[in-house]
Amino acid sequence: MQYDLIIKNGLVILESGEIFSDVAIKNGKIAAIGPNLVQADKIIDAEGLIVSPGMVDIHVHISEPGGVRHEWEGYVTGTKACAKGGVTTFVEMPLNQLPATTSGETLRTKYAAGEGKLYVDVASYGGLVPYNLTNNGIAEQVEEGVAAFKCFMATCGDPNLDGDFANVNDYALWEGMRQIAKTGKVLAIHAENAAITDILGQQAKARGESTLSQYVATRPAFTEVEAIRRAIFFAKQTGCPIHICHVACPEGVEEVIKARQEGVNVTCETCIHYLYFTTDQLDAIGPIAKCSPPIRDQQAQEGLWKYLFAGHIITAVSDHSPCTYDLKDKANAFDAWGGISGVQNNVDILFDEAVQKRGMSLKQFADIIAKNPAERYNLPAKGSIKVGKDADIIFIKPHSNYVLKEQDLEYRNKFSPYVGRQIGAQVVQTLLRGETIYQINSGVDSTPRGTFIRR
Repeated sequence: MQYDLIIKNGLVILESGEIFSDVAIKNGKIAAIGPNLVQADKIIDAEGLIVSPGMVDIHVHISEPGGVRHEWEGYVTGTKACAKGGVTTFVEMPLNQLPATTSGETLRTKYAAGEGKLYVDVASYGGLVPYNLTNNGIAEQVEEGVAAFKCFMATCGDPNLDGDFANVNDYALWEGMRQIAKTGKVLAIHAENAAITDILGQQAKARGESTLSQYVATRPAFTEVEAIRRAIFFAKQTGCPIHICHVACPEGVEEVIKARQEGVNVTCETCIHYLYFTTDQLDAIGPIAKCSPPIRDQQAQEGLWKYLFAGHIITAVSDHSPCTYDLKDKANAFDAWGGISGVQNNVDILFDEAVQKRGMSLKQFADIIAKNPAERYNLPAKGSIKVGKDADIIFIKPHSNYVLKEQDLEYRNKFSPYVGRQIGAQVVQTLLRGETIYQINSGVDSTPRGTFIRR
């Protein structure tokens, strides 16, 4: 067979483990894997490089259509950052767009906003909010192809903005789970006890507290754990598959482990920033590192690493949630927007921290960034280097130190807590369905080749 492309001489991460092998691509799909493949229109020499499946990041926020948030992050800049960082597919959260994605109509509006602007592939979350439970909103979003659903147990959204997202109360969470269970989709949940964290935050601010570490203290781990327990209990009652987003404490993971042992269909993720930063670093960094749940202490971080290695955390995501700089540039951390810009540095930081510094196997690394999330969210063409799958492949240069600079970022707003950090590996090339969308020497390709994935 005459292939379109053959990758040679690289260390290829397969589902069974890493091997030195050739990988052949035809019509955007992986067509053959094995030694001494020949006859291709193009050859990529991957000597000295790790050949990995592209990352599937299941937690990314894009603010288009944006309304008053139109300057936060667009499809062009957000998906270019993904291409540069080795994220070939992401699942887009149903907020911070305006209107939020909560119905068939708003999902179609989102698809239209991204038409012709995608540099990587994008699947979509549907929203679960109190106001779409009686108007067929869940079913409409399934018909339009969402991969999963998302809700907030923590306070979110602006009630003064028409069409903004809104957090669920206990009834809406239970009833939403009942409806989503009938669809077979997974419900992803931001689990924090809003009734406690909101008042603790108000009290701290009234006392004159203003630092980021003081903000962290108003969202103690038990407020995360209690919400996870409640979500799991409702999942038991309804049979709804659930996924706990951005778990920041090991105690939260332990609730998931216990529930899985009892037969509950529940998984969880953590974030790269929880594995990288600790609370004692935050006041020096400032509000660009503010997020919720917050970045916790060294002991919590070590617990998350333990459970990631043990396989109890299925993936580590970016929770890329950007905004304009003025919303971060606050003297009082309580007034700053809570969200971290990080999708461009998922792969290189995790490879450095997990594989190079802590000895994670390449197979487990690829499972965490690609195979596990693709399987959980039923993206069958994605997640691994396997014959018949999309040829979404990234090339990682190990032991290749660089310092991240603002000008390196593809984001619309070029700031991130990772700026100024030395990172010990680099993504040097990214393929989307066999086409090069990024090369380290030439940058992101000018042609947007991504598409919306409708399940």
